Amino acid sequence: MPKQTAGRDNLGEFAPQFAALNDDVLFGEVWDREKELSPRDRSLITVASLLTQGVPQLEAHLTIAKQNGVTKDEIVELITHLAFYAGWPKAWTAFNLAKEIFGEE
Repeated sequence: MPKQTAGRDNLGEFAPQFAALNDDVLFGEVWDREKELSPRDRSLITVASLLTQGVPQLEAHLTIAKQNGVTKDEIVELITHLAFYAGWPKAWTAFNLAKEIFGEE
C-alpha cells in the first residue's frame, strides 16, 4: 500500500497529532501488519465496518479494497449480506458507490 498522506494533506496544520496518527499509525503500522492480516482482508473488514456506520469514508475504502484485490462479486455479496444487519438504505448507498468504483469490471 502506498504511503498514506491524507491525514497530513487534510488536517496537517489544523490537527497535526491526529494527522500523524492517521498516516503513520493507522495506515502505516496497523495496515502494514500483513503477516497478521492481509491488506485484502483488512479492506473487507474496514468496508463492512464503514458500511454499518454509514460514513463518507466508505467511498475511499471501497477504492482501496479494489486496489487490494477485493472483487466486484465479493463487494456485492458483502453489501447484500450486511443489508439485513445494517439497514437497507445503507446498502443502497453502498451499492451506488460500489457501482461507480467496481462497475467497469
